[in-house]
Amino acid sequence: MEIRSVLRNAGTAVLGAALVFGTQVVSAAWPDKSVRMIVPFGTGGGTDIQARLLANNLRMQTGQTFVVDNRSGAGGLIGAELVVKSRNDGYTLLFTTATLAINTTLYSKTLKFNPRTDLVPASWVSNAPNVLCVHPNVPAKSVKELVALAKQRPGMLNNGVNTPGSTSHLAGELFAQQANIKTVIIPYTGGGPAMAGLITGDIDLLFATGPVAARALKTGRVRCLGVTTPERNRSLPDLPAIKTVVPGVEIGNWYSMFFPKGTPSDIVNKMSGMVKKALSDKKIDGFFAREGIVAVGGSPTELRAQFEADVKKYGALIKARNIPLR
Repeated sequence: MEIRSVLRNAGTAVLGAALVFGTQVVSAAWPDKSVRMIVPFGTGGGTDIQARLLANNLRMQTGQTFVVDNRSGAGGLIGAELVVKSRNDGYTLLFTTATLAINTTLYSKTLKFNPRTDLVPASWVSNAPNVLCVHPNVPAKSVKELVALAKQRPGMLNNGVNTPGSTSHLAGELFAQQANIKTVIIPYTGGGPAMAGLITGDIDLLFATGPVAARALKTGRVRCLGVTTPERNRSLPDLPAIKTVVPGVEIGNWYSMFFPKGTPSDIVNKMSGMVKKALSDKKIDGFFAREGIVAVGGSPTELRAQFEADVKKYGALIKARNIPLR
Protein backbone atom coordinates (compact mmCIF):
# COMPACT_ATOMS: atom_id res chain seq x y z
CA MET A 1 0.00 0.00 0.00
CA GLU A 2 2.79 2.39 0.91
CA ILE A 3 4.62 1.67 -2.35
CA ARG A 4 1.43 2.20 -4.37
CA SER A 5 0.77 5.43 -2.49
CA VAL A 6 4.26 6.71 -3.20
CA LEU A 7 3.95 5.79 -6.87
CA ARG A 8 0.53 7.40 -7.09
CA ASN A 9 1.81 10.61 -5.50
CA ALA A 10 4.87 10.60 -7.72
CA GLY A 11 2.69 10.14 -10.79
CA THR A 12 0.48 13.02 -9.75
CA ALA A 13 3.52 15.23 -9.22
CA VAL A 14 4.94 14.33 -12.63
CA LEU A 15 1.59 15.00 -14.31
CA GLY A 16 1.29 18.35 -12.56
CA ALA A 17 4.81 19.32 -13.57
CA ALA A 18 4.13 18.26 -17.13
CA LEU A 19 1.05 20.45 -17.26
CA VAL A 20 2.88 23.45 -15.84
CA PHE A 21 6.03 23.10 -17.92
CA GLY A 22 3.99 22.11 -20.97
CA THR A 23 2.12 25.40 -20.75
CA GLN A 24 5.40 27.26 -20.39
CA VAL A 25 6.83 25.52 -23.45
CA VAL A 26 3.75 26.37 -25.51
CA SER A 27 3.88 30.00 -24.33
CA ALA A 28 7.60 30.27 -25.03
CA ALA A 29 7.08 29.02 -28.57
CA TRP A 30 4.23 31.46 -29.22
CA PRO A 31 3.44 32.21 -31.92
CA ASP A 32 4.13 29.08 -33.93
CA LYS A 33 1.18 29.61 -36.28
CA SER A 34 -0.91 32.49 -37.60
CA VAL A 35 -2.60 34.86 -35.15
CA ARG A 36 -6.03 36.38 -35.80
CA MET A 37 -6.36 40.08 -34.95
CA ILE A 38 -10.02 41.04 -34.67
CA VAL A 39 -10.73 44.68 -35.58
CA PRO A 40 -14.33 45.48 -34.57
CA PHE A 41 -14.71 48.21 -37.20
CA GLY A 42 -14.87 48.34 -40.99
CA THR A 43 -12.00 48.20 -43.47
CA GLY A 44 -10.20 51.32 -44.61
CA GLY A 45 -10.66 53.35 -41.43
CA GLY A 46 -7.91 54.58 -39.12
CA THR A 47 -8.24 51.63 -36.74
CA ASP A 48 -8.04 49.14 -39.59
CA ILE A 49 -5.02 50.79 -41.21
CA GLN A 50 -3.17 50.97 -37.90
CA ALA A 51 -3.94 47.29 -37.23
CA ARG A 52 -2.60 46.26 -40.64
CA LEU A 53 0.63 48.20 -40.17
CA LEU A 54 1.12 46.54 -36.79
CA ALA A 55 0.26 43.13 -38.23
CA ASN A 56 2.91 43.52 -40.91
CA ASN A 57 5.57 44.45 -38.36
CA LEU A 58 4.60 41.61 -36.02
CA ARG A 59 4.91 39.22 -38.97
CA MET A 60 8.44 40.44 -39.58
CA GLN A 61 9.31 40.03 -35.89
CA THR A 62 7.91 36.51 -35.51
CA GLY A 63 7.83 34.96 -38.97
CA GLN A 64 4.14 34.22 -38.43
CA THR A 65 1.16 35.83 -40.15
CA PHE A 66 -1.08 38.18 -38.18
CA VAL A 67 -4.42 38.14 -40.00
CA VAL A 68 -6.60 41.24 -39.62
CA ASP A 69 -10.24 40.16 -39.42
CA ASN A 70 -12.79 43.00 -39.55
CA ARG A 71 -15.97 42.26 -37.56
CA SER A 72 -17.86 45.54 -37.30
CA GLY A 73 -21.16 46.30 -35.61
CA ALA A 74 -22.75 47.50 -32.37
CA GLY A 75 -20.06 50.09 -31.75
CA GLY A 76 -17.31 47.48 -31.77
CA LEU A 77 -19.05 45.00 -29.47
CA ILE A 78 -19.65 42.28 -32.07
CA GLY A 79 -15.93 41.86 -32.65
CA ALA A 80 -15.15 42.13 -28.94
CA GLU A 81 -17.65 39.40 -28.07
CA LEU A 82 -16.11 37.15 -30.72
CA VAL A 83 -12.74 37.49 -28.98
CA VAL A 84 -14.28 36.84 -25.56
CA LYS A 85 -15.68 33.54 -26.87
CA SER A 86 -12.38 32.51 -28.50
CA ARG A 87 -9.81 30.10 -27.06
CA ASN A 88 -7.39 31.75 -24.66
CA ASP A 89 -4.30 30.30 -26.31
CA GLY A 90 -2.95 33.59 -27.66
CA TYR A 91 -4.03 33.05 -31.25
CA THR A 92 -6.99 35.44 -31.22
CA LEU A 93 -6.76 39.02 -30.00
CA LEU A 94 -8.75 42.24 -30.16
CA PHE A 95 -7.45 45.54 -31.54
CA THR A 96 -9.94 48.19 -30.52
CA THR A 97 -10.45 51.74 -29.29
CA ALA A 98 -11.65 53.65 -26.22
CA THR A 99 -15.24 52.94 -27.29
CA LEU A 100 -14.83 49.66 -25.40
CA ALA A 101 -14.68 51.63 -22.14
CA ILE A 102 -17.70 53.71 -23.16
CA ASN A 103 -19.74 50.67 -24.19
CA THR A 104 -19.16 49.03 -20.81
CA THR A 105 -21.74 51.50 -19.45
CA LEU A 106 -23.64 52.52 -22.57
CA TYR A 107 -24.63 48.95 -23.47
CA SER A 108 -24.96 47.72 -19.88
CA LYS A 109 -28.59 46.66 -20.46
CA THR A 110 -27.81 44.32 -23.34
CA LEU A 111 -24.10 43.50 -23.06
CA LYS A 112 -23.51 39.73 -23.09
CA PHE A 113 -20.05 39.89 -21.51
CA ASN A 114 -18.08 42.02 -19.06
CA PRO A 115 -15.23 43.88 -20.80
CA ARG A 116 -13.55 44.48 -17.43
CA THR A 117 -13.22 40.79 -16.56
CA ASP A 118 -13.62 38.83 -19.80
CA LEU A 119 -10.77 40.58 -21.64
CA VAL A 120 -7.11 40.85 -20.63
CA PRO A 121 -5.28 44.11 -21.45
CA ALA A 122 -2.14 43.45 -23.48
CA SER A 123 -0.84 46.68 -24.99
CA TRP A 124 -1.82 50.34 -24.98
CA VAL A 125 -0.65 51.04 -28.50
CA SER A 126 -1.44 54.69 -29.20
CA ASN A 127 -3.57 57.76 -28.58
CA ALA A 128 -5.37 60.12 -30.94
CA PRO A 129 -7.11 63.39 -30.13
CA ASN A 130 -10.58 64.55 -30.90
CA VAL A 131 -10.37 67.96 -32.56
CA LEU A 132 -12.91 70.73 -32.04
CA CYS A 133 -13.84 72.01 -35.50
CA VAL A 134 -16.38 74.65 -36.53
CA HIS A 135 -17.91 75.79 -39.80
CA PRO A 136 -16.21 78.96 -41.16
CA ASN A 137 -19.46 80.90 -40.76
CA VAL A 138 -19.39 80.37 -37.00
CA PRO A 139 -18.05 83.68 -35.59
CA ALA A 140 -15.55 82.13 -33.22
CA LYS A 141 -11.83 81.82 -33.87
CA SER A 142 -10.85 80.32 -30.54
CA VAL A 143 -12.23 77.97 -27.90
CA LYS A 144 -12.83 80.95 -25.61
CA GLU A 145 -14.83 82.77 -28.29
CA LEU A 146 -16.87 79.64 -29.04
CA VAL A 147 -17.82 79.24 -25.37
CA ALA A 148 -18.85 82.90 -25.21
CA LEU A 149 -20.91 82.50 -28.40
CA ALA A 150 -22.65 79.39 -27.08
CA LYS A 151 -23.59 81.23 -23.89
CA GLN A 152 -25.04 84.06 -25.96
CA ARG A 153 -27.03 81.55 -28.03
CA PRO A 154 -28.04 78.75 -25.62
CA GLY A 155 -29.37 75.70 -27.47
CA MET A 156 -28.82 77.27 -30.88
CA LEU A 157 -25.51 75.67 -31.91
CA ASN A 158 -25.70 72.22 -33.50
CA ASN A 159 -23.00 69.82 -32.34
CA GLY A 160 -22.53 66.90 -34.75
CA VAL A 161 -21.21 63.58 -33.46
CA ASN A 162 -19.60 60.77 -35.45
CA THR A 163 -21.89 58.13 -33.96
CA PRO A 164 -23.87 58.03 -30.71
CA GLY A 165 -21.64 56.72 -27.93
CA SER A 166 -18.37 57.46 -29.71
CA THR A 167 -15.54 59.48 -28.21
CA SER A 168 -16.67 62.25 -30.58
CA HIS A 169 -20.07 62.19 -28.88
CA LEU A 170 -18.72 62.12 -25.34
CA ALA A 171 -16.19 64.85 -26.13
CA GLY A 172 -19.07 67.10 -27.15
CA GLU A 173 -21.03 66.21 -24.02
CA LEU A 174 -17.99 66.78 -21.79
CA PHE A 175 -17.25 70.12 -23.45
CA ALA A 176 -20.84 71.31 -22.91
CA GLN A 177 -20.81 70.14 -19.30
CA GLN A 178 -17.49 71.71 -18.36
CA ALA A 179 -18.14 74.96 -20.24
CA ASN A 180 -21.69 75.15 -18.86
CA ILE A 181 -23.23 75.62 -22.29
CA LYS A 182 -26.16 74.06 -24.16
CA THR A 183 -25.82 72.63 -27.66
CA VAL A 184 -28.02 70.38 -29.78
CA ILE A 185 -26.53 66.94 -30.48
CA ILE A 186 -26.90 65.85 -34.12
CA PRO A 187 -25.93 62.17 -34.62
CA TYR A 188 -24.30 60.84 -37.80
CA THR A 189 -23.32 57.36 -38.94
CA GLY A 190 -19.57 57.94 -38.96
CA GLY A 191 -16.73 60.43 -39.04
CA GLY A 192 -16.92 61.02 -42.79
CA PRO A 193 -20.64 61.90 -42.91
CA ALA A 194 -20.28 64.08 -39.81
CA MET A 195 -17.44 66.07 -41.36
CA ALA A 196 -19.43 66.39 -44.58
CA GLY A 197 -22.26 67.85 -42.51
CA LEU A 198 -19.88 70.39 -40.99
CA ILE A 199 -18.44 71.38 -44.36
CA THR A 200 -21.91 71.96 -45.83
CA GLY A 201 -23.00 73.94 -42.79
CA ASP A 202 -25.66 71.50 -41.61
CA ILE A 203 -23.96 71.57 -38.20
CA ASP A 204 -21.97 74.28 -36.46
CA LEU A 205 -19.35 72.29 -34.62
CA LEU A 206 -17.89 68.81 -34.46
CA PHE A 207 -15.38 66.93 -32.35
CA ALA A 208 -13.69 65.05 -35.18
CA THR A 209 -11.03 62.38 -34.91
CA GLY A 210 -7.50 63.62 -35.51
CA PRO A 211 -7.08 62.08 -38.98
CA VAL A 212 -10.44 63.37 -40.24
CA ALA A 213 -9.77 66.85 -38.84
CA ALA A 214 -6.25 67.05 -40.27
CA ARG A 215 -7.47 66.22 -43.77
CA ALA A 216 -10.43 68.60 -43.58
CA LEU A 217 -8.29 71.45 -42.27
CA LYS A 218 -6.09 71.25 -45.36
CA THR A 219 -9.11 71.96 -47.58
CA GLY A 220 -9.70 75.30 -45.86
CA ARG A 221 -13.40 74.49 -45.50
CA VAL A 222 -13.41 74.12 -41.72
CA ARG A 223 -11.77 75.91 -38.81
CA CYS A 224 -10.19 73.89 -36.01
CA LEU A 225 -9.91 75.40 -32.54
CA GLY A 226 -8.35 72.89 -30.16
CA VAL A 227 -7.61 69.28 -29.22
CA THR A 228 -8.96 67.14 -26.39
CA THR A 229 -5.59 65.64 -25.44
CA PRO A 230 -3.56 67.12 -22.54
CA GLU A 231 -0.99 68.63 -24.88
CA ARG A 232 -0.71 69.94 -28.43
CA ASN A 233 -0.58 67.42 -31.25
CA ARG A 234 2.46 67.23 -33.54
CA SER A 235 0.25 67.08 -36.65
CA LEU A 236 -1.79 70.09 -35.50
CA PRO A 237 0.80 72.11 -33.54
CA ASP A 238 -1.09 75.40 -33.75
CA LEU A 239 -4.09 74.05 -31.85
CA PRO A 240 -4.10 74.42 -28.06
CA ALA A 241 -5.28 71.78 -25.61
CA ILE A 242 -8.91 72.64 -24.87
CA LYS A 243 -8.38 71.91 -21.16
CA THR A 244 -6.20 75.04 -20.92
CA VAL A 245 -9.33 77.08 -21.68
CA VAL A 246 -12.08 74.81 -20.34
CA PRO A 247 -10.65 72.76 -17.44
CA GLY A 248 -11.59 69.10 -17.40
CA VAL A 249 -12.03 68.66 -21.14
CA GLU A 250 -9.60 65.82 -21.66
CA ILE A 251 -10.72 62.82 -23.67
CA GLY A 252 -8.39 60.79 -25.85
CA ASN A 253 -9.20 57.97 -28.21
CA TRP A 254 -6.77 55.17 -27.41
CA TYR A 255 -6.02 52.14 -29.57
CA SER A 256 -5.20 48.97 -27.66
CA MET A 257 -4.87 45.18 -27.75
CA PHE A 258 -6.75 42.71 -25.56
CA PHE A 259 -6.71 38.91 -25.26
CA PRO A 260 -9.49 36.61 -23.99
CA LYS A 261 -9.57 36.00 -20.24
CA GLY A 262 -7.17 33.26 -19.18
CA THR A 263 -4.53 33.86 -21.85
CA PRO A 264 -1.10 33.01 -20.33
CA SER A 265 0.56 36.10 -18.87
CA ASP A 266 3.85 35.42 -20.65
CA ILE A 267 2.06 35.57 -24.02
CA VAL A 268 0.39 38.83 -22.99
CA ASN A 269 3.72 40.31 -21.90
CA LYS A 270 5.47 39.07 -25.02
CA MET A 271 2.89 40.82 -27.19
CA SER A 272 3.33 44.01 -25.19
CA GLY A 273 7.08 43.91 -25.83
CA MET A 274 6.63 43.24 -29.54
CA VAL A 275 4.27 46.20 -29.90
CA LYS A 276 6.80 48.49 -28.22
CA LYS A 277 9.37 47.35 -30.75
CA ALA A 278 6.90 47.79 -33.63
CA LEU A 279 6.28 51.42 -32.71
CA SER A 280 9.83 52.28 -33.81
CA ASP A 281 8.95 51.13 -37.35
CA LYS A 282 9.37 54.09 -39.74
CA LYS A 283 6.22 53.17 -41.67
CA ILE A 284 4.14 53.18 -38.49
CA ASP A 285 5.74 56.41 -37.23
CA GLY A 286 5.12 58.06 -40.59
CA PHE A 287 1.46 57.06 -40.54
CA PHE A 288 1.10 58.32 -36.98
CA ALA A 289 2.71 61.65 -37.90
CA ARG A 290 0.32 62.17 -40.83
CA GLU A 291 -2.76 61.14 -38.88
CA GLY A 292 -2.11 62.95 -35.61
CA ILE A 293 -1.66 59.71 -33.65
CA VAL A 294 0.75 59.50 -30.71
CA ALA A 295 2.62 56.26 -29.98
CA VAL A 296 2.30 55.02 -26.39
CA GLY A 297 3.46 51.41 -26.08
CA GLY A 298 1.91 51.09 -22.63
CA SER A 299 2.20 47.89 -20.61
CA PRO A 300 -0.72 45.60 -19.68
CA THR A 301 -0.75 47.21 -16.22
CA GLU A 302 -0.84 50.73 -17.66
CA LEU A 303 -3.62 49.80 -20.07
CA ARG A 304 -5.63 48.21 -17.25
CA ALA A 305 -5.35 51.40 -15.18
CA GLN A 306 -6.38 53.62 -18.12
CA PHE A 307 -9.25 51.34 -19.09
CA GLU A 308 -10.64 51.25 -15.54
CA ALA A 309 -10.29 55.03 -15.20
CA ASP A 310 -12.12 55.56 -18.48
CA VAL A 311 -14.95 53.18 -17.57
CA LYS A 312 -15.48 55.20 -14.39
CA LYS A 313 -15.12 58.57 -16.13
CA TYR A 314 -17.40 57.79 -19.06
CA GLY A 315 -19.93 56.04 -16.86
CA ALA A 316 -20.27 59.16 -14.72
CA LEU A 317 -20.53 61.38 -17.81
CA ILE A 318 -23.20 59.18 -19.42
CA LYS A 319 -25.23 59.36 -16.21
CA ALA A 320 -24.74 63.11 -15.74
CA ARG A 321 -25.76 63.89 -19.33
CA ASN A 322 -28.73 61.49 -19.27
CA ILE A 323 -27.50 59.57 -22.31
CA PRO A 324 -29.92 56.63 -22.80
CA LEU A 325 -28.50 53.19 -22.03
CA ARG A 326 -28.89 50.43 -24.60
